[in-house]
Formats: sequence, structure tokens, C-alpha cells
Amino acid sequence: MRFKPDGLTPNAWAMKAGVSRTVWSDMRRHGNPSRRTLDKLLTAAGSSLAEFEALRIGERTAAASGAVGFADRGASSWGAAQVPPLPLLASAIAGEWGDVGAHIELTDLSPGEILERISRPVSLANDPSAFAFTIVGNAMWPRFRPGRRVAVSPKAPVAIGDDVIVKLRPHEPGASSIPLLIGELVHGTTEGVELRQFSPDTVFRVEAEKVAAVEKIVGELI
Repeated sequence: MRFKPDGLTPNAWAMKAGVSRTVWSDMRRHGNPSRRTLDKLLTAAGSSLAEFEALRIGERTAAASGAVGFADRGASSWGAAQVPPLPLLASAIAGEWGDVGAHIELTDLSPGEILERISRPVSLANDPSAFAFTIVGNAMWPRFRPGRRVAVSPKAPVAIGDDVIVKLRPHEPGASSIPLLIGELVHGTTEGVELRQFSPDTVFRVEAEKVAAVEKIVGELI
């Protein structure tokens, strides 16, 4: 198993990681490096010790359990690991949100209705609050097609340009479903967030008092 940043020689990689250039000969003579050294090397390679350990587990179990990952625009996926399954929550079209004629799509998410439990991508192994749901409308076409499943990570940091769900505060306390909006995050302040919907292409604002949470869509499941 090898990790190597593109274009870097082994010595340059070691220097970037902040370890001795003799690390390679030391490994040949004495075997595996310390966890601290390995962590530095993996960080320089754009990976992490957690991902390395998960990949090792995944290589041993992929044949038995099958591999599930994200449809990540050409990037290769990690193999499946021994992690808890991901709950697939029920979702449904809930009409439109906002002004009449704005055509801003509203979705209902039902946290208490788990349709099935599916294989969890290794990248979500440390987020027990992560979940999946099915895209049921056309608001994000062509980025997300209706019928595709996406994974959401409430723990993941959110940045401008990310695909997100905005959970709205329910009109009635104790409601069994959560109304949400799906879009690309355009702007966010203490006063609210701006989202871009793709179909029809429009940017709209959601006031802060109406927002319960903004959570990142980390990928489409395959």
C-alpha cells in the first residue's frame, strides 16, 4: 500500500512531512515507522491515519461486504470498511416554499422513518449523525437527479459553494417530518443564508429565524 503526493520525490515528500529523509532507509531496515511518523507522512500525502486504518480494514472486507462510495466526479472511492450502516431516511415532495410563483422546491424529511440501512462510506465512519435520503424533486437538476441517494454529514464544516440542505423550523411543535430546502450555499451571515437552486435557476434568501440547521451534502451514493 503506497501513498505518494503527485510530483514529489520520496525525499521531498519526507521534507514536506517534517521527518528525516532517512525515514525510507530506516523503514527498510527496521520495518514500519512509528504512528507519529506515519501520521506526518499521510498528512503530507493529503490523507490521514484514520483513513489509512479504514482502508486497511476495507481491503480485508471489501470482497465479503461489497464496496460502496460516492459518485465523486472522477475520484476513486475508498473500499468498504466495518462501519455501522447509514440510515436512509424517507423523503417526499412538500410543494413550494416562499412567494407564490418563485418555484422554490420544498422537501419533507422524516427522521423517524428509516426505509433501509445501507453501506456507509468510510469517510463518514466518524460521524454517527450522518444519514442518507433520496432526491425526490428537480430543484438540483442536473447536479442531482430525482431518485438519486445523497449522504449528509451534520458534522462536516460548511463553506460557500457547498451543496447543502437547510432544515427549516417546523410550523407545529413535535412534527414528525422536517421541511428542508436543497441548494448550493451562496452566502451566509447571522441574518440568514442564500441558496442557489438550479431548476429553475434562482438564488433566494432564507431568514435566520426560519433556519434550524445547515448541513452539508457530502456526496451522491453509488
